[in-house]
Amino acid sequence: MKRGMSIREVAKRARVSTATVSRTINNSTLVDPGTAARVMRAVEELNYYPDTHARTLVSGKSRILGLIVSDITNPFFPELMKGFEDLAVAEGYEILVGSTNYDCARMEICVRRMLERKVDGIAIMTSERDAPLIEQLARRRIPIAFLDVGPERKHFWNIEVNYAMGIGEAVDHLRELGHECIAFISGPPALHSARTRREAFLAKLNSAGRTSSEPIVVEGDHTVDGGLAAMQTLLAQNPRCSAVIGSNDLSAIGALRAIHRAGLRIPEDISLVGFDDIHLADFTEPPLTTIRLSRTDVAMRAISWLIAEIEEREPPAKLTSPIETHLVIRQSTARISG
Repeated sequence: MKRGMSIREVAKRARVSTATVSRTINNSTLVDPGTAARVMRAVEELNYYPDTHARTLVSGKSRILGLIVSDITNPFFPELMKGFEDLAVAEGYEILVGSTNYDCARMEICVRRMLERKVDGIAIMTSERDAPLIEQLARRRIPIAFLDVGPERKHFWNIEVNYAMGIGEAVDHLRELGHECIAFISGPPALHSARTRREAFLAKLNSAGRTSSEPIVVEGDHTVDGGLAAMQTLLAQNPRCSAVIGSNDLSAIGALRAIHRAGLRIPEDISLVGFDDIHLADFTEPPLTTIRLSRTDVAMRAISWLIAEIEEREPPAKLTSPIETHLVIRQSTARISG
């Protein structure tokens, strides 16, 4: 087996010191451009790969960012991960990914693994919040970007999603189509984002002036199976309801299956709206009207703030960053018939 080339051999080939090789690889502006070109040519010729562990010891920076998500089986999170990684790589960083499966104990394991790898910063893009763990991170002074659940304190930054904006647009859209009975399939009540979406729906009904009937909310779990079961319950208990909003797209896709199984048509019999606008939403039959939460926007804000903190660039003045949500109208909603 051929052994890997060392930094000393690169220095010898380029006729420079090992320190110059190190500075070149780390993109130091102190190296003359001609010398840097000679070093990089030697790196390519010798197929040299830097020892990232040694580089971390020297620089104190690993150039690794941690990313923690809730559920990698939900397409929303892989799409977020892709955007996050693309932006991180463009800035010269790697990413280390962990998934909590909505379990605070697993989040602690993910964070511990990232701290052991000396990550430079962490993006916690989950709906879980573990107060003792947050205190531990605060003491370590590691930059942390949160999605919705971050406290306002030094080294922490919170990306706030305006769920009410998109849900308000959805309710208005359905009302304009003549729907009076609008039901909501909620997510798990333990999740902050699910509770916020449910509360936004109820608040919008109140502000818009409900009909005499009570608001209809059926609990789901943000999965396809949960959406299917919730829609079956809704059809059994409230068969005259003509429109449904799902707390996320997977819930809406499950509801779509339940509606088809019941021999009903979308949108002729029931109008259906999701939330998130995952890539798959454009390929259901019919294509799903949904509320867009931009994963690219979330990833860009998290990456921008983390790198600003790590590299001591000028960070945003505020410790929070609001993200808008907007309705995307496709073919799963229509004017009420009859």
